[in-house]
Amino acid sequence: MKKAGKALFDSLGELRDAQVMTDWVQKLGPPDDPETNALLDLLAHREHAHKLLAANAVQSFDVRQWRKWSRELPRRAARVKRGSIVFKHLALERWTAAYDLHRRALRSRSQAAWHELRIGVKRFRYIVENFLPQQHRQWSNDLKELQDLLGDVHDLDVLWATAIEVNAFAGEDSRNRWHAIVREAREKRVARYEAKTVGPQSLWRLWRAELPREDQIQTAAMTRMKVWASFLDPDFDHSQRVAMLADQLYEGLRKVGLNVLNGEHDARRVLRAAALMHDVGRGRREKDHQRISYRLIRKMSPPLGWAAPDLQLAAVVARFHRGTLPQSRHKLMRELAPSDKTLVVRLAGMLRFVNAFDGSRDHHVPSLRVEQKNGTLVVSAAGYSPWSPNAEKISSARHLLELVLRRPILVKPLKPAPSRAARTQSRSR
Repeated sequence: MKKAGKALFDSLGELRDAQVMTDWVQKLGPPDDPETNALLDLLAHREHAHKLLAANAVQSFDVRQWRKWSRELPRRAARVKRGSIVFKHLALERWTAAYDLHRRALRSRSQAAWHELRIGVKRFRYIVENFLPQQHRQWSNDLKELQDLLGDVHDLDVLWATAIEVNAFAGEDSRNRWHAIVREAREKRVARYEAKTVGPQSLWRLWRAELPREDQIQTAAMTRMKVWASFLDPDFDHSQRVAMLADQLYEGLRKVGLNVLNGEHDARRVLRAAALMHDVGRGRREKDHQRISYRLIRKMSPPLGWAAPDLQLAAVVARFHRGTLPQSRHKLMRELAPSDKTLVVRLAGMLRFVNAFDGSRDHHVPSLRVEQKNGTLVVSAAGYSPWSPNAEKISSARHLLELVLRRPILVKPLKPAPSRAARTQSRSR
């Protein structure tokens, strides 16, 4: 959709700039001023040329495809509730980017910085407007005013740059006079923007207070990745079960002293993300879908709270949840630091192992328990039967984890805990 609309929007944007600059010249230019008339004539010619380009762009625009998207998108978007933590996290991501641009603009005061800030505020506003109805009711007027103020600043900058480019002034006096007019109008709008966004009552602080707190960011980021995977994975219930078992296995290994240690990465979080997203490639193709999953995850933009290296590790772990074992000869392994290679191999071994427990995709194994006895790791699985067709897959899948833990793994059924009545009867005997 971005590609399809870009040519049309660019053409309409240039036409819009010519029309807006005409309005500014009419508003700011002194009556019967020769420079005013010269600028209006120039802009009239530009507007005519841009109308022809815009008309061509409109004619070549694929309306049928756009209508098809307009029918598909609402159905997809309805799967994520407006006002949910997913959209609040996305809004916080846009807020963070826009606020960084705000601080940069206040420091540098450059035209480019104010222009980038305008775009950042616009992106933040559109997320709020479309997906956070409660916040939009409270913030809409202020957001619109800030966007309008920054839009005016940008338009005035474009107007002045255009006037300089075409040498629209008869002499130095007229040039200075026009520069003073444009600068005064621009500075009024910058001052109004700063009055609303600087200090204890800043709008930026008001908006931030309504978005996820620092302790909620990681949970919200994981929820966003979970939603993304649910759109692509044809059997996302399976992936959620695998993520649950992976978490139980990780916790069990931690309790018996076989924890995954890496000072730079949260191994448990990387494993959970890889488990949730490991089958996204199946929506494209079943064969070698682990490779497609890797590429899809790598192309993701890290959500707020995640760094690109963490997402890369999750992608590599997902890549090796099946198929060939991870080895140094693989290109994607050569890109990793030695400590990260060790972490990836261990997490991949854990993911391969728990993925096999739901190999039949019937939720037959809902929970695991981990113990260590006489140098052997004992994994007890509820619902597991050594005589089931899935037991052979589990036996094969434990191989990589046995290699990295350097100990054998015994899988056995998890006996249900006796009921209270049974315990009472046993004690009475």
